[in-house]
Amino acid sequence: MQRSEISGIIGGKNVLRRDIASRMDLIQLSSKGITKDSLLHLARYLSMSIRQMAELLPVTERTIQRYKRKQRFNRVVSEQALQIAEVAARGGEVFGDRDKFLSWMRSASPALGNHTPASLLRSRFGMEVVLDELGRIEHGVVS
Repeated sequence: MQRSEISGIIGGKNVLRRDIASRMDLIQLSSKGITKDSLLHLARYLSMSIRQMAELLPVTERTIQRYKRKQRFNRVVSEQALQIAEVAARGGEVFGDRDKFLSWMRSASPALGNHTPASLLRSRFGMEVVLDELGRIEHGVVS
């Protein structure tokens, strides 16, 4: 997966003020904190409201609303948002189409215990399950 895809999902170089070329860049960015602007780009990419994003992150909707566009979230919120962006980048890569990926994200999957993939993004373990399922889809393995 290209790190530039993750960068684009969270606002690109104009918002990030840097390139994402490696996992080390993701570590540094999560330590520094992503801005509200980046989080809003992620929400738009996923076609989610601020409320829906807050349900996936360890932050309240009200806190997100209060932040200024350039204000940075803490490491924990930033890391979770970046991991969600990584899932989105992988999903776009596997499906080859953002709309197909988003449709899959909102559909209950028997392979995921009849949960929607989007609902599993609340935890690191859920994201790993979603990434595993994307790998199976990519390789034509039907669960």
